[in-house]
Amino acid sequence: MLRDSRPFIAKRLHYAMQAWYADHFLRPQFALLGKNPWFMKPWHVEVFGGPVYLGDYAHVIAAPDKKVRLTVWSNMDGSGRIEIGNYCLLCPGVRISAGQEIVIGDSCMFANEAFVTDADWHGIYDRSLSVGQSAPVRLGNNVWIGDRAMVCKGVTIGDNSIVGAGSVVLKDVPANVIVGGNPAVVVKSLDPECSMRTRADWYADPQKLAVQFEAIDRELMKNNTWLGWLRAALLPRQGD
Repeated sequence: MLRDSRPFIAKRLHYAMQAWYADHFLRPQFALLGKNPWFMKPWHVEVFGGPVYLGDYAHVIAAPDKKVRLTVWSNMDGSGRIEIGNYCLLCPGVRISAGQEIVIGDSCMFANEAFVTDADWHGIYDRSLSVGQSAPVRLGNNVWIGDRAMVCKGVTIGDNSIVGAGSVVLKDVPANVIVGGNPAVVVKSLDPECSMRTRADWYADPQKLAVQFEAIDRELMKNNTWLGWLRAALLPRQGD
């Protein structure tokens, strides 16, 4: 649809249902799920194994054809874990798969179908091995992983750095740079004179932010009616 035809109250009820689902069905699957998470289509989020930690004010967007998958599959030694910091964004299709340990800092962003893994998932010479070689992955604060980029085992990425779309990161990335390519290399350094605004800054006053979003929804949906929504759903016409 070109526009949201729902009445304002219908959208708020949908938000409430998603929040209830996430709290009732997803929260028990996490070793820790922080306060005020925002899940969009949480029934398409899969948490397998553990422990998986997800910090405060997480924003997780899933879709039917692009599930978000957080998977721990260790070699039976109990070492596998995923830890994701506060204020992080996970877009549709993101996969984070740990055989040993993946630690992600605060305010990190993962674009569509980004993939982070700390293991090969099969032995090079013994293909029956379920995990294969693994090495911890660590992402600093405010890291941005681009669309369909891949971060491989043993990689550390420094604060504020950006991994370009489609890149494959095989080696450590310093702080405050942009990398791209396969294998990824530094293509640009960030300007130290430019101020950096993070998702943590954006969430500095979460109540004020929530009021702002509600006001936007009220304004955009003020003329929507239940009958209009039903008509648009059953008999859509140009402009819907």
